[in-house]
Amino acid sequence: METLRAVIFDMDGVIVDSEPLHEQAFLEVMRDLGYGRNHGIDFDAYVGRSDFELWEDFIAKNKPPQSLEELMAMKRRRVTEVVQQLQPIFAGLPELLEKLAARCRLALASGSERSFIETVMSLKDLRRFFPVIVSAAEVEHGKPAPDIFLRTAGLLGVAPGDCWVIEDSKPGVTAALAAGMKVVAITNTHPAGELREATHVVQTYEEIGRLLLAAL
Repeated sequence: METLRAVIFDMDGVIVDSEPLHEQAFLEVMRDLGYGRNHGIDFDAYVGRSDFELWEDFIAKNKPPQSLEELMAMKRRRVTEVVQQLQPIFAGLPELLEKLAARCRLALASGSERSFIETVMSLKDLRRFFPVIVSAAEVEHGKPAPDIFLRTAGLLGVAPGDCWVIEDSKPGVTAALAAGMKVVAITNTHPAGELREATHVVQTYEEIGRLLLAAL
């Protein structure tokens, strides 16, 4: 029997429609630094992974004069401004959180920096739903390693096998399964065929609600 005591949400691509905005911010920084499209980074390969990994690889390829911290700050400022302006929270997400919060523990496990997570959590009063928030900087290995989900389960006080994860990325699905958790993948970022390893693949938040409420 499938058990459910806690639901762990990814953030980018699940709570906030920010994946295209992260890429836009990265490309704008590249333009301003004079690289244009000659930056050597396949942005799609970093969806679901941390900014730290992307910028580490960029520095290894290009040896820029800017430090890792400077590059991350430049991109962070741009994406934060756009998200605060657009507030692109997925339709149906706040209503789903309301229903679930009354029935089980919720947490957030995101590859984004803590400052950006807090920016998103300030939108539509989302912070109140998440007593536990873990960022990639708080674990040794980012997704697709299971570290972030295992730490989140530990902070929730819930066994990994009793946690379900909501993800949109392939590294996220891999990480959740490696942690021994059920994972519901929503097709906000990738088509269903690329997410087929997930326990369930859905297209809408209504489907997620039906699955989780049935498990509860």
